[in-house]
Amino acid sequence: MIKWPFSILAGLANLRNLRFLLVGLVIVGATVSSTTTTASTHLQKNTHMDTPIIDFDALKKANWSDQEVQNATVIVDFVQHLMNNHDFDYILEKYGDNPYVQHNRNIPDGIAGLVDFVGKFAKRYPEYAYDVKHILVDGEYVTFHSHATVKQAHRGDEQMGLNIKDTWRVVNGQVVEHWDAIQPINGSMRFFVWLSGGLGI
Repeated sequence: MIKWPFSILAGLANLRNLRFLLVGLVIVGATVSSTTTTASTHLQKNTHMDTPIIDFDALKKANWSDQEVQNATVIVDFVQHLMNNHDFDYILEKYGDNPYVQHNRNIPDGIAGLVDFVGKFAKRYPEYAYDVKHILVDGEYVTFHSHATVKQAHRGDEQMGLNIKDTWRVVNGQVVEHWDAIQPINGSMRFFVWLSGGLGI
């Protein structure tokens, strides 16, 4: 009978740890196979000239109140700098003191926790970006429907990446709450989301 070291048995007994290990292997494999050079720090700004820009004028609705336009403007600025520009210093400086409550179980409360999470992901995938398709506003609540991709070559390809619905609550110009729902599209993204227990931003 083979006697396994206790440390190995304990690790294998914890399925969640095993799933996180597999996620790490998937990410590392994808990163090695990519020809893109990653940033040296997850707080590095995205300097790609072709960074997607949210076309707010095309997405805003004529029936929004002035306050709803202001709330949507806050989130457009927030998402553009966080998800597309990867300008994390800007996010921390402008929104760092917002009482941000995160309803995604994988991300801690607070803007600093969000920046840490997205920053690490962007370090692995420096071409990660949001293509915002629709914006809906209901008072304090601003919802984005976006197509997120991890590679520039996948932008606009509806068979790749993730469909994401994000809802933020904006109070007095501050981003105070966030909910999301994520639909992975291609096989590798489905596998990644399953392993991570539900990726969220």
